Amino acid sequence: MYHTIEFAAEFVALPEVVPQGQRRRALIRKGDRLKAQVRPYVVETRRGPAEVADLLFEDGSMARRVPYRYFSFVDRDGAG
Repeated sequence: MYHTIEFAAEFVALPEVVPQGQRRRALIRKGDRLKAQVRPYVVETRRGPAEVADLLFEDGSMARRVPYRYFSFVDRDGAG
């Protein structure tokens, strides 16, 4: 299921194109809204556990280990 997500921070993602596995840089800007499948999980960091997600975008690219603090889910009506 695809969700509309809005990014809260600007960052450079290294998405993977599925299934080819080619990587290309993508600048994600604060306020950008994209549709993505969200695959959440927890990773261990030096500061302790952190919630992250792999994001599978509609164009077939995937950004891995994106911290949850970088994005939020947008309501269907677009109110955020």
